[in-house]
Amino acid sequence: MWCIPETSAEYVACMEDVLDVYELPYDPLRPQVCYDEWRRALISETRVSLPAQPGRRKRVDYEYRRHGVAYVHMIFEPLQAKRHIRVTQQHTMHDFAHCMKWLVDDLYPRAEVIRVALDNLATHKPAALYHVFPPEEARRILKKLEFHYTPKHGSWLNMVEIELSVFGRTMKNYIPDRSIFAQEVQALTLERNLAEATVDWQFRSTDARIKLKKLYPSISV
Repeated sequence: MWCIPETSAEYVACMEDVLDVYELPYDPLRPQVCYDEWRRALISETRVSLPAQPGRRKRVDYEYRRHGVAYVHMIFEPLQAKRHIRVTQQHTMHDFAHCMKWLVDDLYPRAEVIRVALDNLATHKPAALYHVFPPEEARRILKKLEFHYTPKHGSWLNMVEIELSVFGRTMKNYIPDRSIFAQEVQALTLERNLAEATVDWQFRSTDARIKLKKLYPSISV
């Protein structure tokens, strides 16, 4: 488990740790997953849109009405082209802890260890489970998890961000209700799982040492 990096050496150490995990072969007893949340504003139109007509596009008024927010918590397993989602009202330590319990007990109950790539948000810490569950339960869950943190300001290394960006581009703009939003997200999740859509990740540690050479500390012999 890595700490929040503050130096270039710590940055590249976190980066190469995550990249090395991506290169590991598939092992059903030690699955590799990526975790992140996506915040979505729930909004509705204040005026009825004018439908498209020959020679004229659909017209939508710029004003909208807010109805709060929803958070999508996604577990993405690139090697199996599977994603699992939960929709919540917040993204607190409580939500993270319950997502990790869901990951261990429901999604991968037979796994010996689950390797999790995730970013360095303050809520994404092992301590979150001790805030939410009794010590013995928190420890039971954490013994099944192996966290691999992306560097600070390096969340682009988390493959789940690519998947969440697809959801952001695909879903309708105006969804006013959390339950409707959850149905839409579940439907898109099922569609992409059935299509076995995944991420063709090509960036390796050897590429990082060339393309991101400036991030690496200089070594004087």
